[in-house]
Order: sequence, then structure tokens, then C-alpha cells
Amino acid sequence: MYQDVIREVLEVGYGLKEVTIKKLDGYISHNYKISTGATNYVLKLYPLDQEIIDDVAAENKVLQSLKDIALVTPQPIPNSAGDLLHTDDQRCYRLLSYVDGEPWTVYNPEDEAIELIGRSLATIDVSLQRIQPIAIHARRLPWDPAHFFDNLIYLDLIKDAHQKSYLQYFINQWKTHIIHRLPTLRKAIIHNDANEHNLTHHQGAIYGIFDFGDMAYTYLINEVAVAATYIAFEHKDPIRAIESLLRGYHAVHPLATEEIDLLYYFIAIRLCTSILQAAHSAAQQPENEYAQSSNEGAWRLLKSWVKINPWKATNQWRTAVGLGEIYRDQHLRKRRDHYMPGSYSTSYEEPIHMVGAAFQYMYDAAGNTILDAYNNIIQVGHCHPKVVEAGQSALATLNTNTRYLYDSHARYAEHLLSYFPDHINQLYLVNSGSAAADLAIRLAKSYTGKSQVAVIKYGYHGNTGSTIDVSHYKYGKKGGHGKSADIVELDLPDIYRGRYTEPDEHGSYARDACKILDGTTSLAAFIAEPIIGCGGQVPLPQGYLKKVYEKVRSLGGVCISDEVQTGFGRVGSHFWGYGLQEVCPDIVVMGKPIGNGHPMAAVATTKDIADAFDNGMEFFSSFGGNPVSCAIGAAVLRVIEDEDLMAHAKKTGMYLMDQLRGLPQSFPIIGDIRGSGLFIGVEIIQRDRERIPDGTMAKKIINQLRERNILTSLDGPDNNVIKIKPPLRFNKENSAQLVDELHHILTKG
Repeated sequence: MYQDVIREVLEVGYGLKEVTIKKLDGYISHNYKISTGATNYVLKLYPLDQEIIDDVAAENKVLQSLKDIALVTPQPIPNSAGDLLHTDDQRCYRLLSYVDGEPWTVYNPEDEAIELIGRSLATIDVSLQRIQPIAIHARRLPWDPAHFFDNLIYLDLIKDAHQKSYLQYFINQWKTHIIHRLPTLRKAIIHNDANEHNLTHHQGAIYGIFDFGDMAYTYLINEVAVAATYIAFEHKDPIRAIESLLRGYHAVHPLATEEIDLLYYFIAIRLCTSILQAAHSAAQQPENEYAQSSNEGAWRLLKSWVKINPWKATNQWRTAVGLGEIYRDQHLRKRRDHYMPGSYSTSYEEPIHMVGAAFQYMYDAAGNTILDAYNNIIQVGHCHPKVVEAGQSALATLNTNTRYLYDSHARYAEHLLSYFPDHINQLYLVNSGSAAADLAIRLAKSYTGKSQVAVIKYGYHGNTGSTIDVSHYKYGKKGGHGKSADIVELDLPDIYRGRYTEPDEHGSYARDACKILDGTTSLAAFIAEPIIGCGGQVPLPQGYLKKVYEKVRSLGGVCISDEVQTGFGRVGSHFWGYGLQEVCPDIVVMGKPIGNGHPMAAVATTKDIADAFDNGMEFFSSFGGNPVSCAIGAAVLRVIEDEDLMAHAKKTGMYLMDQLRGLPQSFPIIGDIRGSGLFIGVEIIQRDRERIPDGTMAKKIINQLRERNILTSLDGPDNNVIKIKPPLRFNKENSAQLVDELHHILTKG
């Protein structure tokens, strides 16, 4: 039926007879290729809407202004009455000349060809400066980055929380780094849609460009950003490819430094726009495959975009067009050392100047993207957008203390306590794991009326005076004051290098511990991590806590689980590390990952213990449980739930451990691989001496991993255990990268 209508319009309106009609892709207008012998046209059909008619008329003026440039552009064909638009009682029609040539496939083109694209776009943009139709200036298109936020109404169409977080991350980056700088950027009329479908070539040269339907008066740099996005979709080295594009564009239409400085984020926002528009189109027109044609590539590029250090990209692009690199403070370490005491330590032989981060990646000032394989404080990922948004919103609304009532306090307490058995139903909120451990010891002593605390050797529970007293890792090492009189030490139950290493001997650790506890006279508490972190990522032997907890309770003491490192799903199979031992403590200490880097911590306990502590002395933490912390803590829990990060930690951890366990066959210096979920230790031993620690080699390995842009660190009494405790966004690809680099280092020796 439509063919009959089109034929009548062409014959009556344009005098074209005996035409061949072929439907073309499109999502705003209906488009058809019209052939009459050797001549081809494009017929576009629009709704009979005055705003659309004004827009199309403005497009015609723009196209006419381009008729004399070297590139071929579609030109409007007048109807029999001399009008460039033809209407009937239902539609508006526009006939355009057809741009010949082969579609320009930009996947992995040569640098020279990409540079030609840049020159061609610059040529168009220079020409477009001659005409400024009001209708184009007035357009409010979702593809215009000036109106990007119009697209956010489609954000909830993205149902996968993990996927959505990439969009939200770059939305936050746009708000933080870009919005306030937009007024400094040049604006102009640009084509705004230079993708591989809209460019044609002939014998390797750019021939023509068409589809001006997304033309907008917007930021000039977006012309480059759009083309760069499509060039980067499948290119092996997108940063280098974009260098070529910039060189070509800049040679014809010079760009300003501030424009290039924002290009990385303009590309990201174009990808976000494409994805959100595709989600909208899928909901409205699920049959329209063209409107979603680039969606898969957009998702793939957006996820890989966080692996690219913005500083590196910007410096390479600046250099490509002859502008200087971003200023880098070469004296930062000296300034730090001048003002900070020597006890402030730095990681690695060559400290890293960090400038940004995204999920499991960090960016340094030298332009490196660094895979973070051990910052376990950042549980759900660096700069996770849901956590950032929660903190920003709360900080802009209310920040006070727990002497007042506010909704977020009670809501967060209820949410966090829902992860515990019913009898663990009282919550104290503080600011650090050290403060939480200190409070836990006070609770235990207040409840029992006793003074002794049992600890495991090489355990670590904080850096305050009282928590150093219960941390053998601190008081028993260099600079420590030794064991206090009320501390009861239990051996580190290390089944790899401890006293009992045979499977049938493992229960002896618990038996020995119970014998020591039998000798106590005033046992208030036993505090332990379910996996001893600073002791070398040592998992407790199965059944250890069950027997020790029973003994402690029989002596009138309480059991404290320090979940600062093992909690919040890190061990994979359980939300709390104590679940690995099938026990339940009386007091639980939380910190580090609870706020994803925000300074907050908590203690959960029973009502009986809390009531005993309520003895007339008020407990108060000036900042503990403030509205901002509660909002951030709640966001962390929601991210863990929504992205199923506990299951992800289990799956990824199993994969990583399996890959690591293939290394000792070739490299006997790897003595043991142990852990649970994404809490993993790799013990390095001397090459020719069984189970003798080699801290020197371990240090060499982590520094070489750092040189290869992977962060790990060391733990254990002899600093010979490589600890791997990454953000829970760490995935199989990251695991393979870590193992490959470790294999490379060990091969070199």
C-alpha cells in the first residue's frame, strides 16, 4: 500500500515515473531509496507537524550551504512547484539527492584513513559556520550533550544493576568533572552523527556524508567525540586511532586545549546516550533493529572505557595536535615527606601518585591504568556511583549526630542487623575498625566483669592504644611494647607452616588453645578474625572456632568475631567470615568495607550485652552513625545485594584460586595458595628449602607486579605471603591478567 502512495507522490509532486523503491533504515523519518534508471534519490517521510517541518526546512538550508564543498552531501530536490518540502493531508515529504560510494566501515581502518575522516568533518564544520538557522539553534535533541540529562528518564529501563553502574559512574563523572567547564567551550552547528553508516568512500578516499537529522547547535568538540566513539568501537588501540582523527580535524579546524581535555568524557557520554536511547527504542519499538544496531558495541566500549586512564588519553591526544601535556607535580613526594611524619608509610619501593579510580581500576599521574587486587576497603568498587550519590545527597541534606532522631539511622540499623541471627540485634555505629574493636572489648569486659582477653598470635584489631594491646601483630613486632598482663596468647593455627600440618593433626590447634584457656582466671573475651589476615591470610582449621567458642563460653567469656576484613560477602560462601566455621559470635566488629572507603564502622551484639554496658556512663561517638555515614552504609548493602557481589566473589575467587594452583607445578617457590572467595593468600618459599619463607622474593614479586600495573601487598609473620583482596567487582578477566603477569614475573626469575 505504501508503495502506491509513494509512487503517486513522486509522479504528481516530482514528475518521477517508473521508479524502483527500496526501504532504508531510520527511526525518526521513514526513508526510501528511489531509483529512476541511472539516478538515485532518497525520499524521507515525516509526520505533518509544524515543529518537524521547521526543523526539516532548516536542514535544507544547511545542506544547500554545503553544496560547493569537496565532500558530496545530500541536496534537497524541489517539487514541481519549486518547493523543497512537499505535503499532503497526512505527511510531509522531502526528496534528496543520493550520496553514492561504499559505506565507510571504520572498524580498524588505517591511521591515514581515520585522519581523512577528521579532515572531512572539520571541513564541514568550517562551512557550517556560514549559516546559523534559528530552528537548528532551538533544537533540543537527546543526542546533544547539552541536553544529555533528558536521557536519564530511561535509566530505569536498564534492569541489570551491574550494567547500570557503568552508566551511573560516567554520569557522576560528567556531573563532577565536566558540567562546570561547559560554559568555556565553543558551540557551533555540527553534523553530530558521523558514524560508519553515514560516511561513504570511493577508492579509499572520503566521498560523501549524509543523514543530517541529528544536526545540532552544540559543543564543537562533540563532532570529534561522536566520530571517535564509532572509530573506537572495534579498534584494537582506540586511543591511538583517536589521535589520528584529532590530527586530521585539528589541521583544518584547530581545537582548543580545554576541548581536548574533555574529550574522554564526551565520548563516554555519547556511549551512555546511545545505550539509553537504545533502551527507550527497545521499549517503544522492539521491532526496530536499526535503532539498536550499535547497542552491543556501545556497551562493550563503555565497559572497557573505565580501563583507560583519562590522563593518559588526554596527554596522548594533546601531544597528537602539538599541545603540551597536563601538568604533573614532580615534587609531590618531597612535599609530602616535608609535612608528614616518617611513620606514614607508602606502598612499594616507588610510591604511586594516584589521580582517579573506577571500580577495580585506579589511575596514576603517569597515565597508567592500575588493576587493584588488594584494596579490600573498597568493597563494591572505587567511586561506585550508588555510594557516591548516597553520600552527596545526604551531605547536601543533613549531617548531625545520634543525639537527634533521623530516619536513615534506624533504617540502616535495621538493614544491617538483618544479616545477623535474631539474637544479634543491637548496633553501635562508630568511625573506624579500631574504635569498633575497642568498643567490643569494653562491651565484653563490662558484661563479664572480667579482664583477660584471648588473642591469636599475629592477629590485628586496630591502631589505638587498647586495640594494639589485643593485636599481637602490633605489640609483638618491632616498636611494640610486648604482651600486656591481661592478654592470653593462642598459637596461630597455620596448617601449612605451623606446628600441625598433617590433616589428622589440625584439630590439635583447637585442643592446645582450649588447654591455654583452661589456665585463665578472669577471661572476658576471645577475639579473632575468621581468616587471620596479617598472619598471612590463614584460614582457621575447620571446627577450630566451634571448639574454642565453646571453651570461652564455658569459662564465662564472650566471643568476638573481627569481620573488618572478612565481612560483607568477601569470603563468597557466607556474608560474614564466621559462617565458614558454622558458629555465631556474641559480638561482631565491622569496619573497612562497611563504607566502601568512607570512615565508618560498627559493633553488633546481643541485648543482654548491650544492657550490661548501659550502666549510667553514656556512650557517644561524635560522628558514628551520622546521616551521611548511614546513607553510604545503606548504599553499600544495596550494591552488594543488587549486583549479587557475594556470589560473584565466590565464583571469581574459585576461578582465580584454580588458576593460581596451576603455578606451583612450574614454580616451586609458590608454597601454598589458600583463602575463600576474594580473600586469598599466596605463600612464597625458598626455592630449595621446603616451607622456608622467602620474604625477599615475595617483596620482589609485588614490586614487579606494581611495575606491571597490578596492586598486591604482603602479609604474614615473615612478610612472604602475597595478599589478594580486591574490590568485589574484580572478575575473571582481571584474574587471568593477574595470573598471566605473575607467570611472566616468575618465568623471568
